[in-house]
Amino acid sequence: MPHQGPCPKLVESIAQTLVIAYKEPTEQLAETLSQAGCQCTVLRQVHQPGYETYSPSFLCLLNHRSAWELALRSEKPTLIVEADFVPVVNFAQLPLPFDPADADLGIAWLYTCAAQVYNVITGEANERFAQGYSTSMVAYVITAKSARLLIELAAQVEKDPGPRAYSPWDSGIEYYLRDRGAHNYVPFRNYGEHGGRPNLEHRQNKLSTAHRADVLYGKLAFAPMYAEVNGRVNAWQWLKGRAYGRIKGLGRLVMMKYLRGEVVQKSSQGGALIRWAIARHLTL
Repeated sequence: MPHQGPCPKLVESIAQTLVIAYKEPTEQLAETLSQAGCQCTVLRQVHQPGYETYSPSFLCLLNHRSAWELALRSEKPTLIVEADFVPVVNFAQLPLPFDPADADLGIAWLYTCAAQVYNVITGEANERFAQGYSTSMVAYVITAKSARLLIELAAQVEKDPGPRAYSPWDSGIEYYLRDRGAHNYVPFRNYGEHGGRPNLEHRQNKLSTAHRADVLYGKLAFAPMYAEVNGRVNAWQWLKGRAYGRIKGLGRLVMMKYLRGEVVQKSSQGGALIRWAIARHLTL
């Protein structure tokens, strides 16, 4: 469905892969991505005086900002992943999730949360790509141009609401970039899973504490952290995590949250949008 013509592979189209972490183990992730052909660098946040007063959400933003600053120097797109990202085994073979000819690429998510699709476009080689919305910054691709915009956003968040307050800054990135002329892409399927455990800060702010990929491009390369119980992989926990993602994803499709009715009504390509939204779920 998404790639009806030849399309460059993701790993052949990016200059660098940045793994952002604090204290999480990154060896397995970095090794998996390196074997897939990515040039990996781990950016581990170093505690600074005053950080103890910052909210976890702002510390997370600082971590991403350090990656954005490196992306500024790259002529080709940069892949950024968080330490709890778990790629699929066929990551090296997966195509680009965005139009390589798009000079206004803002962000292309490889993993989505609360995603919405706005339109489907056809590339120069007859490939299909979807533009849309997502929150969560587990895995994504940006350019030097969009990195500059994101650094400006980080400066705004630092001023208001400030480093000590909780800020859902990731949920506003699509709007921020789109308002500045950037095009944002959501993948046909997820390139990996969010392996992290429930987020306590989200619970304190009455948000969903966990999110999982609704549908994957393939099997996971290794066990996610949420599947571990007492240091060992628990198959039941793993199954529950994946079932949660699949069921919630199907529910969002049926309830028209992934593809909203008003988007279909206003679009000249309603049929293509519906086919995209349904076809992505036709997999195990």
